[in-house]
Amino acid sequence: MSDSVSVTPKRMLVSIPPQPGGRRRAPRVSAHRRREARTAYVFLAPWFLGLFAITVGPILASLYLSFTDFSLLEEGTWVGLDNYTKMFTEDTRFITSLKVTTIYVVVSVPLQLAFALGLALALDRGLRGLPFYRSVYYLPSLLGGSVAIAILWRKLFGADGLVNSLLALVGIDGPGWVSDPDTALGTLILLHVWTFGAPMVIFLAGLRQIPQSYYEAASVDGATRWRQFRSITLPLLTPIIFFNLVLEVIKSFQSFTQSFIVSGGNGGPVDSTLFYTLYLYLKGFKSYEMGYAAAMAWVLLLIIAGLTGVNFLASKYWVFYGDTK
Repeated sequence: MSDSVSVTPKRMLVSIPPQPGGRRRAPRVSAHRRREARTAYVFLAPWFLGLFAITVGPILASLYLSFTDFSLLEEGTWVGLDNYTKMFTEDTRFITSLKVTTIYVVVSVPLQLAFALGLALALDRGLRGLPFYRSVYYLPSLLGGSVAIAILWRKLFGADGLVNSLLALVGIDGPGWVSDPDTALGTLILLHVWTFGAPMVIFLAGLRQIPQSYYEAASVDGATRWRQFRSITLPLLTPIIFFNLVLEVIKSFQSFTQSFIVSGGNGGPVDSTLFYTLYLYLKGFKSYEMGYAAAMAWVLLLIIAGLTGVNFLASKYWVFYGDTK
């Protein structure tokens, strides 16, 4: 019997010659992928067109105009930093508008957030018909910035308005709230506080995310409701408070309609309701100083950006995220 010999063929190794320069050729993009890319660009084209034609273009144009003496009636001339210099050194109404707007923001935003949080806490107690009340309380945020509500507010706080009529029933002779420099800004602050709907709904959503077991454990330990609010509710709501704070500060600096309607479009009486945006409008579309108005717009942008940055920097000292603070 002859010995059988099995031969196992060795695996043949094929060496691929390197490309010139020692680099391998990148895989070619298939025709299908190129067609997909072209299709995506076609669908994105309207968005890019809107971005550059409606957003980026006007932003860059306003930046250029802020360094010119430009009106809607004549071609602008380059003046450099003159608009910005005049703004802070010569224009007293600009300083007044900045002061009025700052008071408005500093007073109205905390009051609005406190009122919204208090109402959210009340609605979070298992109230029947909660969706209905939530919708009703959200309405002021939808209507508060409208011209109709501003006109109604002016009528309510006028010399012969409903507020003074109610005060007369108890023997109080109320002033003309919107015509008195000491109270006119207060009526606008009250109007802003009344538009509490949006932050209230956000607070309510945040309250629903807090586990009920935390409160049960605190109750077992004998914690009062105030103690539970300070030690559980408030710390866990700080991200929501921070979110609402940033949004409301930005929105408050941009307020325009209320001041325009209540003051009759001039910021009166005695510039007590001269909001920054209203003065910007008067400069651009009443005095036709469009270059100066563009410079004011950029200053407002820097103010809002600076305050937002400060809020984010300060948030690490009081905003609680899980196990970090």
